[in-house]
Amino acid sequence: MTPNFSIKHSRYKVHRVESIVAMGVYGRDNPQWLEHSITSIRSQSYSDFLYVIVIDGPIPDRLLAVIMKHASLDERLVIVEGKENCGLATCMNFAIDWSLSLQPAYFFRMDADDISEPDRFATQIAYLEKHAHVSILGTGLTEINEHDKKVGSRVMPLTNRQITRLLPRRCAVNHPTVCIRYKVFNDGHRYDDSLRFVEDYLLWIELASHGYIFCNLKDKLLKFRRVGDFYKRRGFVKSFNEFRARFRALRKLKRMSLYNLFYATSVLILRLMPASIVKLAYKLDRHYLEKFIKH
Repeated sequence: MTPNFSIKHSRYKVHRVESIVAMGVYGRDNPQWLEHSITSIRSQSYSDFLYVIVIDGPIPDRLLAVIMKHASLDERLVIVEGKENCGLATCMNFAIDWSLSLQPAYFFRMDADDISEPDRFATQIAYLEKHAHVSILGTGLTEINEHDKKVGSRVMPLTNRQITRLLPRRCAVNHPTVCIRYKVFNDGHRYDDSLRFVEDYLLWIELASHGYIFCNLKDKLLKFRRVGDFYKRRGFVKSFNEFRARFRALRKLKRMSLYNLFYATSVLILRLMPASIVKLAYKLDRHYLEKFIKH
């Protein structure tokens, strides 16, 4: 485990736990949204988990106050502090490696600006207990704005066949909704930090290439924060890393074709265009995704 991280706060008393919930917190996160996010996890109908909050580098006192308030009220919270910003992949890998000795069965993702529905964990675990062959389980989500108002929704392809067919062209699992069996990590797999901003996509590509089974529930079990600058230009580094990730998917999943190459290049160009064009492309992509799921 990297020496960048240290345990800032922990009061848990268990030697084994069924699930780990992992979330990264960053300096620019919104304190009010963080409050709602943590509260939604502490209020889950399912309770057999430890909630590992990884502070990725220095954060303002207001954010730290929110975290420590909840940590003082709930012994399930484990607070990890990083000396410097390392990125999501490194934070999640630390949470995974640190928790292995507790022999958990499930790993839940959560982001600091989203809200989990009260029965999210219970619903996902109930499904995984009935479907032992599924290793990665995502869900649908409701999109909300800065004021917690619904502005859209997103349901991903449901079956492993649909998900893996779509992976060479796009990330087909909503990362903040995911639950992963710890067997995946016991087998040696981890988040890949070689490309920033696409850590989840790289993990899905790696797992799909090794034959792990994916599934998405159509239930919208998370409220995903879609703020006003959602459609702004993503910047060359982030856009190019997405392109590189798609190219890796084409190779690893043996789906190299002129159409898939054209799609990856087109998305790269679109990412760098003005927000109005990106917004239109997003709507068209949503329409395509809905048709793909139906067929």
